Amino acid sequence: MVKSLQLQAEMTEEFGACVFDVTLDCEDGAPVGGEPEHAALVVSLALAAAENARVAVRVHPVEHPSFEADIATIAGQAGQRLTHIMLPKVESVRDIIQAEKALVRAGAGHLPLHALIESPAAVHRAFEIAAQPRVHSLSFGLMDFVSAHGGAIPSDGMSAKGQFLHPLVVRAKLEIASACHAHGKVPSHCVVTEFSDMAAMQAAAGRASREFGFTRMWSIHPSQIRPILAAFAPSDAEIETASNIIAAAVDANWAPISFASTLHDRASYRYFWQVLERAHQTGRVLPPEMQKYFQALAVKPSPVLSS
Repeated sequence: MVKSLQLQAEMTEEFGACVFDVTLDCEDGAPVGGEPEHAALVVSLALAAAENARVAVRVHPVEHPSFEADIATIAGQAGQRLTHIMLPKVESVRDIIQAEKALVRAGAGHLPLHALIESPAAVHRAFEIAAQPRVHSLSFGLMDFVSAHGGAIPSDGMSAKGQFLHPLVVRAKLEIASACHAHGKVPSHCVVTEFSDMAAMQAAAGRASREFGFTRMWSIHPSQIRPILAAFAPSDAEIETASNIIAAAVDANWAPISFASTLHDRASYRYFWQVLERAHQTGRVLPPEMQKYFQALAVKPSPVLSS
């Protein structure tokens, strides 16, 4: 956790903005019996993080004996320094409501929830979960999802390549992404466990972004951060085209235009502005005439990556 926060600070200085969140983990990170001590450690790290750091915490599931204590300690003492709470093993809207009430009791009712979808039943309820105002993002928990099928999905369904091939896994990804986009939430893609295979990592991140509609992704190792950023970033050609179209739209006072013999209006302007937003989020350099719009609007990058 300490190394992740150090890397975040280094890359924030490099890019001029924070390009990924650090999620401090209580669910798998806390030793059995040592949950209170681990929660106290998480609080100390969050409070000691740099002022411009983006720090989140994955607490225990709502049914775990340590859930209430996690929220009371972490959200209660460090809520003002956290970007969100990651809630694992979400099965239904009831879990979201229970977590929301716990946050209010801890005096951290402002904190958003990111829900981790890890079972067939949760996928079935993804649209209901995404509709909750407190929920800002849904993440896909691949390994738990595969394990929940009792061997019906082979282990290859958890691999960097196989997770894009097995129909049940593909369906789960699409349901989660679609639920998020239906309710204006952020779909966050699952991890790739082959952290030493950079080609597989970047290929998976590219498919998640370009084919499956995910706008955010998890990393489990520092070496994965740059490949994910590269995969989610628009190309130089895309940035140039988007910049030229937005500039022409501004000149036309947002009326329809012809650009490269193609009609563009407010629907496509919205798309190309989103291309520029994605470039901004991934640390890409925008043309000066586009940078001024982001500066004027005081737009802060919303990272496309969680570590």
